[in-house]
Amino acid sequence: MSKNTRVPGYMQSKAARNTRGIIGDREIRFKCSLQNTILDVLRGRPGWQEVPGPNIQQQNSQQNNKPAAGSQTSTQPQDGKGTKTGSTGATPSNTQNTPATSGGKTGDGDWDFYWCDREWLHQNYDTMFLHEHQKILHFRNHYELTRKNLMVKNLKRLKKQTEREQGKSEGLSFDFHPTTYELPSEYHIFVEEFKRNPGITWIMKPAAKSQGKGIFLFRRLKDITDWKKGEYQPLTDTTREVPETYVVQRYIENPYLIGGRKFDIRIYVLVVSYNPLKVWLYRDGFARFSNTRFSLDSIEDAYVHLTNVSVQKNAPDYDPEKGCKWSTMRLRQYLTAKHGSEAVKKVFKGIDNIITKGLQSVQKIIINDKHCFEMYGYDILLDSDLKPWLIEINASPSLTASGKEDYELKFGLLNDLLNVLDLENRLTGKEKRIGGWDLLWDDGPVLADDGNMECTTNGTSVTTANSFLGCHNDRKRQLREIYTSAQAIKKT
Repeated sequence: MSKNTRVPGYMQSKAARNTRGIIGDREIRFKCSLQNTILDVLRGRPGWQEVPGPNIQQQNSQQNNKPAAGSQTSTQPQDGKGTKTGSTGATPSNTQNTPATSGGKTGDGDWDFYWCDREWLHQNYDTMFLHEHQKILHFRNHYELTRKNLMVKNLKRLKKQTEREQGKSEGLSFDFHPTTYELPSEYHIFVEEFKRNPGITWIMKPAAKSQGKGIFLFRRLKDITDWKKGEYQPLTDTTREVPETYVVQRYIENPYLIGGRKFDIRIYVLVVSYNPLKVWLYRDGFARFSNTRFSLDSIEDAYVHLTNVSVQKNAPDYDPEKGCKWSTMRLRQYLTAKHGSEAVKKVFKGIDNIITKGLQSVQKIIINDKHCFEMYGYDILLDSDLKPWLIEINASPSLTASGKEDYELKFGLLNDLLNVLDLENRLTGKEKRIGGWDLLWDDGPVLADDGNMECTTNGTSVTTANSFLGCHNDRKRQLREIYTSAQAIKKT
């Protein structure tokens, strides 16, 4: 491992765990815009080399003697960013600088893999040239799925299309997100719905924010007075800023509780192609609990209703050592013990449906690019009837570890993501499982092989789909087996 590898204190005893492993036939050069677990993974990966130097965006702004729009804060330093001056990976002869495009940005880069932030992609994607082998995080218009208002809009559209083509009964498979309206554009429609259902609780969320920012619950229209005072009317004053887009949703008042506390489930989904749609589901995830017992008597208390770690860590009695998380395996075991394997099978089948329907709703509008991939963070809530609800989908789920177990999960998650992308070209491309990632959808549902039905509770398999969320994740053993098998196949 390189000397500049950052290892959190609680991982120092395992700092050398990545000095062994499968090394590619060539050096793979990477850039990374984050300083958290993903940078540790990239720096510790055998045969991968960090590209030094400032970001192109920063170079351009330095030339103009002004700060870059959307440049990174101190939480995302320049370390690990490189210039785009050619490629040394699969095309080692390409070592000279390429001409700048009409946008003033270098056409390609001296990297094979770039874990970029969304702001950089939005500013550079349309003016950059990517070589055949290069991979970059995010699809150009990922926000069609990850902005709360657009997510619901796209799901509603696909539901209507499904009902037209397959009948009303098939539309029932889309009933997994709460009644939602966009404000200010649908304010009057919302008011009509509000008056038809007096006394229920609603939740307001900024459409494009995360980590619980700007969210509040309400039961009275006067609690959103700002919207009633003309904020949603057509702008007559051209100097006035357009009001921020919110979504207002019917609050799920009967969440499933464990120990009297509300929780939601963070699930990791990897999309490597939208056309055809190819989706991987990670076995490990976690349930995020509120720090305070649930009650509808205090709808103003964020510590009761918002499970975001960024919110809960500020609670007065929050214990950072204990945290507020369960692994999905622990959650699955708990639900199985309490409700039986059939009920749990139905829950996780419903979660699979949410994942695939969400992606299908944007399949035809996402700008598909073979160079791009996306790791989403799905947030799922269970109600007291064990029905799963889609709360939101994140394009940049947090990769900062909150403790040792969280670090281990995210380190394995990201390492296995790189194994799936297979820049080293070590696999056959026909694998259904790579480490902790299971192939859930490949231009259609994927079924589990007979020998891969490993999620058992009483000696019998609980699924036939190639979906193992919350199941045993013996990723290291499995990786050894598939690499050995792939090597043997390639030799023949």
